[in-house]
Amino acid sequence: MTIAFLSDTHGKHHELKNLPQADMLIHAGDLSRNGTEEEITDFIEWFGTLNYRHKIFIAGNHDDCLDGAGIEETPHNCYYLCNSGIEIEGVKIWGIPFFLSDEIHWADLYPEKIALIPQQTDILVSHCPPFGILDKSAFGANMGNEDLRKQVEIINPRYHLFGHIHEAYGVYKTSRTTFVNGAVADANYELVKRPVVITT
Repeated sequence: MTIAFLSDTHGKHHELKNLPQADMLIHAGDLSRNGTEEEITDFIEWFGTLNYRHKIFIAGNHDDCLDGAGIEETPHNCYYLCNSGIEIEGVKIWGIPFFLSDEIHWADLYPEKIALIPQQTDILVSHCPPFGILDKSAFGANMGNEDLRKQVEIINPRYHLFGHIHEAYGVYKTSRTTFVNGAVADANYELVKRPVVITT
């Protein structure tokens, strides 16, 4: 199965042209710029029209209206993961959002969500990176989460897909896990990078 992966489109999804062919498309959050219902609705409608067999997305820190809320209905073969998972064609995928409330109460909220990740996870999708892996800001600081890094080292998913830190786009492989920061926006929120294609 091939997967096209991206993150951090910040409301500019209509500008994406010539998306790569794949069986599945995964978006790791920051769907919107201002976190309004209108922006999220527009994204979901656009996402649903794309020609992929399966489509998965999670929320990022810009997607405020989804904090504590659910999405009642999504287009066919389109799934919103919020501290939840799905198995598609034998591949187990788990999604963890990252909201501003998590950032404010980092020590209390985020570890609880991280602890929910099942041991048998093939693809972990989080908005936030793990600490020390594709998480360096423009100022050289590591912006990832240490609890997430520790849990990933225990679970050893085949892939860990994330975004959030625009400057850290890229791929990093260990003997067990391939890490991908798929943030397609630059620091000025211009969509300058391409989705990453993964073959499972």
